[in-house]
Amino acid sequence: MRTLNTITLLLIVIGGLDWLLIGLFQFDPIGLLLGGPGAILARIVYALIGVSALWQLLPLFGAVTRRDAEARIKRSNVHRP
Repeated sequence: MRTLNTITLLLIVIGGLDWLLIGLFQFDPIGLLLGGPGAILARIVYALIGVSALWQLLPLFGAVTRRDAEARIKRSNVHRP
C-alpha cells in the first residue's frame, strides 16, 4: 500500500508540474513526450494522474472522518458537574 501511495503521489506531482507549465508557457511536456494531448498514450497518463488524485483523496477524507469521530468521543467523555 505504501508503494502505491508513493506512486500516486509522484503522478500527482508530475501532473501538477505539467499544469504549471501549461498555465505559464502553454507548453505540455506530457503531451509532447507521448505524441500530443490527444494521443492514446498521453490520455492514459492523464487518466492515471486523475485516478491517482482520487486515490490520494481517500486517506484525506478518512483522516477528517477519524478526527471528527475522535472529537465526538472526547466530547461525550467530558464529565459535567
